[in-house]
Amino acid sequence: MTEKRINYRSIIITIVIAAALLVFIALRHKQALIDYLNPAAVAVNRPAPDFTLSGLDGRPVSLSDYRGQVVVVNVWATWCPPCVDEMPSMEKLYQEFKNERFEILAVSIDSDGIAAVPPFMQKHGLTFPVLLDSQASIRSSYGTTSVPETFIIDKQGILVKKVIGPLNWAAPEILDYIRNLIREPFPA
Repeated sequence: MTEKRINYRSIIITIVIAAALLVFIALRHKQALIDYLNPAAVAVNRPAPDFTLSGLDGRPVSLSDYRGQVVVVNVWATWCPPCVDEMPSMEKLYQEFKNERFEILAVSIDSDGIAAVPPFMQKHGLTFPVLLDSQASIRSSYGTTSVPETFIIDKQGILVKKVIGPLNWAAPEILDYIRNLIREPFPA
């Protein structure tokens, strides 16, 4: 009887250790796991999936409308403190390049949509374009897992950078990076 108990105990301990190891590996390789489970998610150096969402004026806006421009797609929400924190620097980025071949498409996933976003924009003095995605449909095509997540797309429509979490978009190195993308030639 003692031998069977020791064997069961050994088996249970082995299973617990194996499960803990699998959880540890999964946490260390979270993005690879997400990419494996969602192969449609975007990847750097691949074409960014097109999408069409309504702007604050109700008109449909598609990513493909901006082919030939550098586009920053920022997925955010008014209730997200890190999103709120990065908005002033996003506005500075927009002001820096708005007259060049550049656009920001800030995709709000607020469930209240049109009721929440315009007052937020006005309160914070934000002037860049906002698209409404109250159903968070961009999540499936872009594989977003949180907010903010930002995707920088070059003039050819290729995703060149993915940023998870907030960033100071007015930092000199970010401005230089965007400026260099804008200066790249676009084949006619």
